[in-house]
Amino acid sequence: MTGAVDGQHGAFAPAAHPMKIDGKPWRTIWLEPDGGSIGVIDQTQLPHQFTTRTLRSCDEAAEAIRTMVVRGAPLIGVTGAYGLMLALQVDPSDAALAAAFEQLNATRPTAVNLRWALERVRDRVAPLPPAERAEAAKAEAAAIAEEDVAMCEAIGEHGLAIVQQLAAARPAERQGQPFHVLTHCNAGWLATVDWGTALAPIYKAHRAGLNIHVWVDETRPRNQGASLTAYELGREGVPHTVIVDNAGGHLMQHGQVDAVIVGTDRTTRRGDVCNKIGTYLKALAAHDNNVPFYVALPASTIDWTIDDGVAEIPIEARSAREVTHIQGRTAAGELAVVQLTPEGSEGFNPAFDVTPARLVTALITERGVAPASEDGLRNLYA
Repeated sequence: MTGAVDGQHGAFAPAAHPMKIDGKPWRTIWLEPDGGSIGVIDQTQLPHQFTTRTLRSCDEAAEAIRTMVVRGAPLIGVTGAYGLMLALQVDPSDAALAAAFEQLNATRPTAVNLRWALERVRDRVAPLPPAERAEAAKAEAAAIAEEDVAMCEAIGEHGLAIVQQLAAARPAERQGQPFHVLTHCNAGWLATVDWGTALAPIYKAHRAGLNIHVWVDETRPRNQGASLTAYELGREGVPHTVIVDNAGGHLMQHGQVDAVIVGTDRTTRRGDVCNKIGTYLKALAAHDNNVPFYVALPASTIDWTIDDGVAEIPIEARSAREVTHIQGRTAAGELAVVQLTPEGSEGFNPAFDVTPARLVTALITERGVAPASEDGLRNLYA
């Protein structure tokens, strides 16, 4: 069920520095007033239309994840957690719990946050009598959501320190110029519950008064950069410029990028990072031009069971239609999908790629900054 925003759906009790849309604080997911359904922002309609959707069943939660009504590793984890709650409200049996777990886990295979959150809720409720499971799942999902907000804000604080250090270290003649950050895909508050991962340091820097500017990769084929990152930054008032995906290397060659900050959907124990397709190419360009390349992530994104990201991380292959077609707003103001390619041309759509740890300057986590290595991560997560 979808509805236009009316100022009531999704608004939450004001917290310190919440993200806002037109002056009103919002999160990406919330428990509806009825206490038994979930509200989310429909991200497939952004940036041209801001609407919300109510999820009332596990099937609806799974569909919302699969179709990217909600997306971003931390957010789909929280949505999955609430999806188990929705399933248990109907049938709290062991069989129903197992079936809902498998249904939700299969929706997006790459982001490890989803499995992590589902396992956490399952392990919390499985020992309980069936009659208590739905409420316990609700409480655990809410706890995961609150922890995500806290982790993302902490990532922002640690990332802010890096941005401030890099800005201060620039030559004297550049001290009055904007600090240019390039980012790929959307790792802002729309990808989490609030704050975001890669964008959290940018929001912190902007609110601290730093003269910061963001190069926003369009991030084909779904254009999460051009539609979602640009939307977020615009609402926050952060100066930004949308660029085509292939412009990043050119900007780095000409000294117009001070740092790259991206997110990740799964990070191996040795520090390989899996992020939206095209991230690897940005890391190569950054390495060739001595531009620091940072990856921002919460603990829930680390997969301690995997060592080699290229060989072991499953890469989601999405519909070729996302490559051959594109959605936009017409001159008449209507949303429309148009075909880009000739009839008969096939498309291939791997959704992610893996950047080896050797290309990552450092990992920015809620516990601090670590080298992209197993020792670096274990020093933070002993």
